[in-house]
Amino acid sequence: MPDLNEILDSIFDGLWVADEVETPLLDFKQPSKDGPGETLRLLLDASLCFANSKGGRVVLGVADKVTGPKAFVGTDLEIEQVQEHIYLNAHPRLLVDVDVVDYKGARLLVLNIPESQDIHADGKGRAPHRVGTKCLPMDPTAQVRLREERMGSDFSNRAATSELVSENGLSVARRRLSASAKPDRRALTTLSQQDLVRAFGVVDDEDRLTRAGEILLGSKGCQLVYTYRETPAGEPQAIERLEGSLLEVYDRVIELIRLRRRLTPVNLPDGQQLQIEDFPELAVREALTNALIHRDYHLQDPVTVEHSPSVLIINSPGPLVAGVRLDNILTHPSKPRNRALADATAILELAEEIGRGVDRMYREMVRAGRPTPNISEGFDHVRVALVGGAPDLNIARYVAQLPQAVRDDTDAMLVILRLCSVKTVTAEQIAPLLQRGIDESEASLRHLASDQVGMLEATRQTARRSRPNYRFREDALKQLGTAVPYTRHKADDIERRVIQHVREYGRITNQTVQNLFNVKSDRANQILTDLRRRELLVKTSDAQRGPSVEYGEGTKFPPRPTRRRVRNQDGDAVDALPGL
Repeated sequence: MPDLNEILDSIFDGLWVADEVETPLLDFKQPSKDGPGETLRLLLDASLCFANSKGGRVVLGVADKVTGPKAFVGTDLEIEQVQEHIYLNAHPRLLVDVDVVDYKGARLLVLNIPESQDIHADGKGRAPHRVGTKCLPMDPTAQVRLREERMGSDFSNRAATSELVSENGLSVARRRLSASAKPDRRALTTLSQQDLVRAFGVVDDEDRLTRAGEILLGSKGCQLVYTYRETPAGEPQAIERLEGSLLEVYDRVIELIRLRRRLTPVNLPDGQQLQIEDFPELAVREALTNALIHRDYHLQDPVTVEHSPSVLIINSPGPLVAGVRLDNILTHPSKPRNRALADATAILELAEEIGRGVDRMYREMVRAGRPTPNISEGFDHVRVALVGGAPDLNIARYVAQLPQAVRDDTDAMLVILRLCSVKTVTAEQIAPLLQRGIDESEASLRHLASDQVGMLEATRQTARRSRPNYRFREDALKQLGTAVPYTRHKADDIERRVIQHVREYGRITNQTVQNLFNVKSDRANQILTDLRRRELLVKTSDAQRGPSVEYGEGTKFPPRPTRRRVRNQDGDAVDALPGL
């Protein structure tokens, strides 16, 4: 949760009003003008709302629409009053922790509401939940889903509505198993249909198909709508409404995305060439698998895939599983909504191959020189957006040359991306991005700064601190080139410094340009080629190619400024500054 003191300071200093800093985990209330009874009712509603969601805090005594010191109106309610009212009026009972906070003379109450294992309602049977920064009533479907998740009930392990198994679905399953590198998986292909279905764990004790089996192998188990557009808001160029077993639908979507895949070649210094996909397939597979396996099958809506060259959006019915939030989705332990379905896909190596967590999506996007996935949640859906378009080839090229262990480290990829936009980071600053504690984040930064990796270094001014500021080492900056905007040099600055160097030393080389501007050889060559084209420089060495090529003054090289003698205030003759 965000630091409460910092948030209160921002309101007191006039930077925000309370409404603007509320989050899905934080709410502000002020005492009601209708008296303590109405204030207690508001606190009850807010407490039910958070308990039925993912927990949170309510701060009583801060006006919603006022900024500055006047926002801190305080409250006279006692801790026992609040706790008793909420406990007696919540069904089932709900006990919340309440603290008194004295903030700059204002007496505030802070209610800490845990995520409950029950669903709580008021005396009229209304059970609200937190959606964004609002409290909205839960419909019956949402209540059933939440209750099942909190009780550990598995919808996918119930009896199926149909016993029909798709022959195509079984064929896809056998094909996947036969392609496995594991002998025990390949051996499953010799089983009869009934024994194979048993091996997947999608039948009950009486050999009746479960919902997991119906979804995985049934002819109408899974629905998805795929749409392709040339631009994100353009007219659809193709729409496919898919229905069948999960395995068939999954393979067809991957095929449709592959058909429209665009590749960007990247040459590495060792001569190897990489092909950068517009949407890294491993990231696509992870997003699609999560959407199909972990969606809420109580809802009848299909999964939707919106595909264009610049963005790929996958919408999955149902919110995130209870306990998983946007601020812990990278590091939260695996918690499948449909356990039986997830277990069956693991046997088929669908989930095992690509279901290593959301962190893989993040890692693969950065490795391809792209932004991290944009994941958002509503009360009835989860949306994952992968950004395509032109990749940052400097980031992709740099990452491709790192050791495999570093390339597979999601923390490392996120640190690289952050340091491409800011000069330094600390453990405290990077912890929310990594979704780890500060000590864990410091350990990740120290590892990247070790001689073994050699990517980062502590700044000289903070090197002795227990948690220093970290920045890219010079070699990393040089390899990343223009991916790091704060090291870019304007054209006028480049020209001025090259001219200054040639005047002083009479010559310049590619290596000198690399050192002057902290760039790689190809960028240095671009700079020299441009200055030669403009006749500011000319080759002055016998060598025509390679590192020994030297450049000197061209026909349009600017003349040296002429010095003029002037008299200062004391009457002495001195050199005038150029331009005076």
